[in-house]
Amino acid sequence: MDVRGKIASGLGFEMPPPLLAPTKSDLSAPSAPEWADLTWDVVVIGGGNAALTSAMSAHDGGARVLILERAPRHMRGGNSRHTRNIRAVHLKDEFNSGDYLYEEMWRDLCEVGEGPSNEELASFTVRQSETIIAWMSSHGAHWQQPLVGTLHLGRTARFFLGGGKNLLNSYYRRIDKSLGMSVVYDAKVEEFEFSADQCTAVIVSYGGAKYRVRTKSVVCASGGFEANLEWLRRYWGSAVDNYIIRGTPYNDGHVLAQLYEAHAASSGQERGFHSVAVDARSPKFDGGLATRLDSIPFGIVVNESGQRFQDEGEELWPKRYAVWGRHIAEQPNQLAVSLWDSKVSGEFLPPMFGVTSANTISELASALNLSPAALVETVKKYNDSVVDGTFDPSILDNCHTDDLIPPKSHWAQRLDKPPFSGVAMRPGITFTYLGLAVAEDARVVREDGSCFRNVFAAGEIMSGNILSTGYLAGFGMAIGAIWGRQAGREAAKHAHE
Repeated sequence: MDVRGKIASGLGFEMPPPLLAPTKSDLSAPSAPEWADLTWDVVVIGGGNAALTSAMSAHDGGARVLILERAPRHMRGGNSRHTRNIRAVHLKDEFNSGDYLYEEMWRDLCEVGEGPSNEELASFTVRQSETIIAWMSSHGAHWQQPLVGTLHLGRTARFFLGGGKNLLNSYYRRIDKSLGMSVVYDAKVEEFEFSADQCTAVIVSYGGAKYRVRTKSVVCASGGFEANLEWLRRYWGSAVDNYIIRGTPYNDGHVLAQLYEAHAASSGQERGFHSVAVDARSPKFDGGLATRLDSIPFGIVVNESGQRFQDEGEELWPKRYAVWGRHIAEQPNQLAVSLWDSKVSGEFLPPMFGVTSANTISELASALNLSPAALVETVKKYNDSVVDGTFDPSILDNCHTDDLIPPKSHWAQRLDKPPFSGVAMRPGITFTYLGLAVAEDARVVREDGSCFRNVFAAGEIMSGNILSTGYLAGFGMAIGAIWGRQAGREAAKHAHE
């Protein structure tokens, strides 16, 4: 498939002409900033977890590093700002409730979605996760015990003290003060300048001018293209108008598109993305974690016709929560409603924008613009099918339905205790999987199967090498940290060759 051809014909920005060196008149640099006049060992494109890990790893390897962050300083960090934990192989310690070993983590990864895209690279990622926590700690990461309400994650994930934004701030402080690296904000990489299979410079827009920044190696850690609605529209059509982008508005895939134009190979599914159910009232961009809804397994979910369409109790939260965005994306008008009764109201984090409640299912349906007759019939069929058991949201319990399509496999309880509550939901897109193919040393692969000599990738821009359709909570940060460390180390090594 010619991914580049598809992109060039239908994105919201024009693809550039063949990558030629800009002329003097192209670059408005009569008084170029100091960083634009230097030749760098490693230029890192991006400002989130993968980028900063790459930068610190390259610095550890003796490289002189420049970080180009497209966002302004107050928006730095990409989607990593909205995270709270990382999944990694570990033994029990003060921050985890038990061991989580390679075999289990590998099995968990294989069980979500269609399994890993590339088993070799996915296995490498899981094995390397065993060492990444100590590396992060030595580079400024701090940890805390899991918060109350973080279902099923106390053993498998490790939580950042103060969340992802504080992790990034710790990294930035270390980069600025201890390591003395250069970080430039509001710096958009427009083009790559190549000589054969080697990048010799990047063309950067900054302060209304363009500058050629010379470099010996490049690490691309600039995220996916989820904020580029026109790109998404090529695969999802008009449904995109109803999508909510949970993360940064700066991930428009421009760097990815430029590298496709330079004949980089692609990896990952075109329609593959990490997507969760979010409150339909969320902002279009950058709502983050707070917009996610955790109510799904505690009741039922219906579409705008008042019909159930998916098993709400199929799996534990870390394996299940990221499939619901896609489920909702495939429903009419990309809308669904989560419903529950008062028995479970204290079992999950309350929606940040409040809920709609009523004393009868019919009244609730009217308040949520659903057909009262349809919803009453759906709830009756569901209630009649529930098999009593011991309700326990911490495990795959024995509360289920019988002779109901679709079934509810676990945590099935009758909706019979008013008041009844509901919230409308939309797909919340976190990041896309279609990206750059990489080799095990994190070099970007070209269409002919060779690799660029000095172009590396880490994080969401290459996650499609590992993820196909599913997702594990905390695994995106693991991909960013592990491949960031790999890309930075290899980029520094190349710069010194």
